[in-house]
Amino acid sequence: MSKFFDELLESVQQMDEIHRGERQPSREFTIDAMRVKEIRKATGLSQAGFAAVLDVQVGTLRNWEQGRREPTGPARALLRAIHNDPEHVLQALAE
Repeated sequence: MSKFFDELLESVQQMDEIHRGERQPSREFTIDAMRVKEIRKATGLSQAGFAAVLDVQVGTLRNWEQGRREPTGPARALLRAIHNDPEHVLQALAE
């Protein structure tokens, strides 16, 4: 579990460097409305449950899923992490 956390922390630090313009992204991962819904459905969680995991309002998640808004910052990184490894990320968030 510690190794997973270390890797997650390193990726968040790299994301911060990319955001500040100090590093180029190795690949682009877009989070559009269909992707948010797809990520949530892959977890098997309801909108309310997934919003609770992300620590956002259900209305915010609905806006993302319906394309009215896009997730930014930490929410975007968390969605990417859940997409890449849902089992471990959800487990880490539950602890």
